[in-house]
Amino acid sequence: MRRWTLRGATTSYVVGVPDHQQWAQLLAWGPHGVEDGPSNLSPTGRLDFLTEADTEPLEYAVRGVRYANPTELVVSGPAGSDESRPVFVDSVEGNGTLDLIFVDPLTSLRLILHYRMLAQLDVVERWVSIHNDGETELTLHHHDSAAFVVPTDNGAVIRYLWGEWNSEFQQASVSMRRGRFTIDSRQGITGHSYSPFLSVADTRDPAGTTWGVQLAWSGSWQLSADVDTMGQTRIQTGRLPSTLGLTLEAGSSWVSPVAVGACSAEGSDGLARSFHAYQRSLAGERLELTRKVVYNSWYATKFDVRADQQLELARRAVRAGVETFVVDDGWFTGRTDSTSGLGDWEVDPAAFPNGLTAFIADLGDLGLDFGLWVEPESVNPGSELAAKHPEWILRTEDREPLQVRNQLLLDLSREDVAGWIWETLDRLLSSYDISYLKWDANRARLDAGEVRGRDLDGSVVANLYRILERLRTDHPGVFVEGCASGGGRVDLGMAARVDTLWPSDNTAPLDRLRIQRGFLSGYSPHLMSSWVTDEAGTVDGRERSLDFRFHLAMSGGLGIGGDLTNWSDEQLTAAAGHVAQYREIRNVVALGNVYWLGEGTTVGLQYVGADRAVVFLWDTGDLAVRASMPTRARRVPLVGLDPTKNYRVGEEVHPGSYLIRVGVPDPRGGATDSSCWVVTAVD
Repeated sequence: MRRWTLRGATTSYVVGVPDHQQWAQLLAWGPHGVEDGPSNLSPTGRLDFLTEADTEPLEYAVRGVRYANPTELVVSGPAGSDESRPVFVDSVEGNGTLDLIFVDPLTSLRLILHYRMLAQLDVVERWVSIHNDGETELTLHHHDSAAFVVPTDNGAVIRYLWGEWNSEFQQASVSMRRGRFTIDSRQGITGHSYSPFLSVADTRDPAGTTWGVQLAWSGSWQLSADVDTMGQTRIQTGRLPSTLGLTLEAGSSWVSPVAVGACSAEGSDGLARSFHAYQRSLAGERLELTRKVVYNSWYATKFDVRADQQLELARRAVRAGVETFVVDDGWFTGRTDSTSGLGDWEVDPAAFPNGLTAFIADLGDLGLDFGLWVEPESVNPGSELAAKHPEWILRTEDREPLQVRNQLLLDLSREDVAGWIWETLDRLLSSYDISYLKWDANRARLDAGEVRGRDLDGSVVANLYRILERLRTDHPGVFVEGCASGGGRVDLGMAARVDTLWPSDNTAPLDRLRIQRGFLSGYSPHLMSSWVTDEAGTVDGRERSLDFRFHLAMSGGLGIGGDLTNWSDEQLTAAAGHVAQYREIRNVVALGNVYWLGEGTTVGLQYVGADRAVVFLWDTGDLAVRASMPTRARRVPLVGLDPTKNYRVGEEVHPGSYLIRVGVPDPRGGATDSSCWVVTAVD
């Protein structure tokens, strides 16, 4: 057997091709050392009713090679058969990369399995390219990006993220001895219901070594875990198959989205840190951009945008320490409510009688940068754009398009629509001094039926990605926030192309704490936009202090969204203190290793940087019973510190060993319901 080893920072991924060359199979995946002996993945014993391909840990199973168990690729030719039997012909190795090339001489199908594993990370990227080297078309009926095999001899604990609008990123798990678990999105967008993320651990040690998979795709997708009768879990992921199949013309190629697998010996929290490191690598040099404190005017004014009232909010935002002022929905012509205006992206002279340039100059005099909200993929039926270009509206031929939220979608698969969206954004960003762009998407792609030969999902996402990439190239100074009615488009594809993501429209403190905890289990804090608002909870409406709200928002990219005209001088002063502290610690929050502290009433979050750590603690209990009876002082132990060093915490200095064993004060029973501690190493 030929074998190849990809090595990350602490884990290895080993793949081999047997001498018969009919497939590639996984030999080992886990912490360094798993590759140093015999593989524990191949089955032993007799094969009575199954083929060898149905029992081996195949890296990518093709219908025609494997029959009884799940496959990643099903392809048919003009004769109608859905079987293909590609065989290994070559390999190409690079610095942390590997391509394994298979060819089916009968159908002229060429299948390439692509791998990439960077030495400083613990993730392996996998994807496939499928080439039709023949003279007749092929049809792809199923086309996953990859399958990842995990040894789970005692059954699998499968963790996933589910939710709905206003309640995204809820953590859940299911234990399976045998069977199949699937999550997906059929909405043409990542969706609120599930996140393209799964993790797996053995039921014998659910807190031990954990494997996880994510998919870099912002359209329809699927992710499944199949626990077979031999104690292995196979995680499959890729784009959701088209009901009519994807046509692969003679001489053409198709490339799948990238699937990303990670493994950590430090359990699910360690897995999260591996994914965080990977997502920071996707940001590249943009990770060095300062994540400025934002004020967004939506909750204060809704659609009633007027320059004078926006400036009054801006003056109060400056008192709170804000650095960027963002005007949300309602700034453009005809936008008096959700039923009108979308698509007509001209500044409303009634809202800005002196023009937007003058308004931005007034903000500059206050020391504020300017940001703007857009929703370029949608259109209201009564807009000028809809009247001028009815052919641009996405619809099933001969059927009326479906309205959702009083909106229709533009057909972003069309090059003229993609060009118009780019020209609109480029014109706004070139005409005005805009440093922050909030890109919203408030409806799913539900009503466009499949058309044979047309890859709608692929074309829409490809054009979306091209526009976002061009924004970075042509307007590199613009900080881009991705939003989709909250967390409806959070995935690795967006993480590579925007600077921050909006996890949820629910900003109530206790609800948001749960949402952000789920978000951070798969996505990096540098991507997590979070606001302080006046909103009451939709799931848990108990009131929390301003400290609690600020500390929660400070654990990501800090923003303020409350109606500051109703904030007292004392509140604005308190806000300014929190913002000042955040500006001192924001790089640690964005770049530090993340650890969750404690369970139950006190919830903690610790970010560990090179020489500092930041600790947030929230008391989620019933404030009505605070201090109702005497109790001893509680403390929360910290992690990730050097036990041989001393650390300053507030006005005190403690050994790292003490902070690891005993910790910092628990806010329960204290003067407030949350706290933020900066832990700094001292000589």
